Amino acid sequence: MKKDKGSDFARELTVGEVAERSGVAVSALHFYESKGLIRSYRSRGNQRRYPRAILRRVAVIKVAQRTGIPLAEIQAALSVLPDDRPLTVEDWGRLSNVWRQQLDERIAKLTALRDQLTGCIGCGCLSMRDCPLRNPDDVLATEGVGPRLIDPMDGVEHEAN
Repeated sequence: MKKDKGSDFARELTVGEVAERSGVAVSALHFYESKGLIRSYRSRGNQRRYPRAILRRVAVIKVAQRTGIPLAEIQAALSVLPDDRPLTVEDWGRLSNVWRQQLDERIAKLTALRDQLTGCIGCGCLSMRDCPLRNPDDVLATEGVGPRLIDPMDGVEHEAN
């Protein structure tokens, strides 16, 4: 029996088919679904089914992950887009503009860190008081004494070792 290409195109995909077509492991697809990045529905036999549009969504997720965008930010960005159609060029343009700005900021921070690292290796002191890598601009001096440092890359306090 010959398959009708129109009906084959319209049918939903199994998780195995999505994995094969996208190059993403089934376990990763389940993980994406648990994090709200993608959605499926259940067939009468309680099996996951995905619309074909999921393939483009998974591709966008993988590209964003390769650039280092955290899954929570990917989920937030995708949550404002409809699930019932493939992502469009306009959708991608909006997503990529936001992510491009984030990447530019990260590149600037990494470049500054690289430049400071070179100078630090040159002096070799790794002074807790003056080192631009461990205590940039001696910001902790104004907060008093104590075993804490602020990571300039993420702004989160960490206990000193």
